[in-house]
Amino acid sequence: MSEVKNRVQLSGNLYRDPEIRTYDGNKKMAKFSIATPEYTTNALGEKIQQVQWHNAVAWGKTADLVEQRLNKGQHIAIEGKLSSRSYMAKDGTKKYSTDIVVSGFEIIEQKK
Repeated sequence: MSEVKNRVQLSGNLYRDPEIRTYDGNKKMAKFSIATPEYTTNALGEKIQQVQWHNAVAWGKTADLVEQRLNKGQHIAIEGKLSSRSYMAKDGTKKYSTDIVVSGFEIIEQKK
């Protein structure tokens, strides 16, 4: 590997409608969660589903498109990069969060 890049691609279902916020009067942000199911088989041969939850955030024009086009339940694919941060919770404990900063998305299937 000659060049390492921070790049993420995944597909899953939108858990709820995106949360839209505007900062400084014109800088828009869209936050949403994506559920990606994983299937395994246990020792009895039964299919087991586990769900991974991913937090995503989009800014600017991408946030505008998220606001216009994405709704709860849609199956989507996103591309972006990982961004980690820490913050102090109200109870004084230090919390950590990793988000996918979305640079693009595609709707794979509309909500059923």
